[in-house]
Amino acid sequence: MVDDKAKESENAKVVLTQETVEIKPTGSSVALTQELFDQHVYAIQEHFRVAGKNMELAILDQQIKVREGGEVVLEVMGHMQEEIAGKIKQELVGLIRKLTGAGRVLITVELKEEVDNGRPKLYTNTDKLNFLKEKHAALAEFQRKFGLEVDF
Repeated sequence: MVDDKAKESENAKVVLTQETVEIKPTGSSVALTQELFDQHVYAIQEHFRVAGKNMELAILDQQIKVREGGEVVLEVMGHMQEEIAGKIKQELVGLIRKLTGAGRVLITVELKEEVDNGRPKLYTNTDKLNFLKEKHAALAEFQRKFGLEVDF
């Protein structure tokens, strides 16, 4: 048992940070897989939730894929999310390594195109009302009967 403790201390390096002591193994490490990542994804999201980083959390709430070789793929929509994902890469790699014990973690950001579903975008209140009137014919009767207007 004493020999096991001595071997563990030889295979680990202690890194002191400002607030905590973190032990990182220097020997063999675990390969990051989708299953291993999925086990710890809630803890990663909770870290950002507690820190109040809502924009980063929006990226992490989307589906995250893990490819062979420990490559984590973040799918983002738009250049704003792409920029935010670039900023959190280093912190995310550290969290993944700490929680999973994986040695090699690579973060890749992919810009995902928004799927056009064929329906028009409803920006104004008038557009929204017209869409609802097409969907529910009785709404036009309510508008006429009660004199409802969307723009005043």
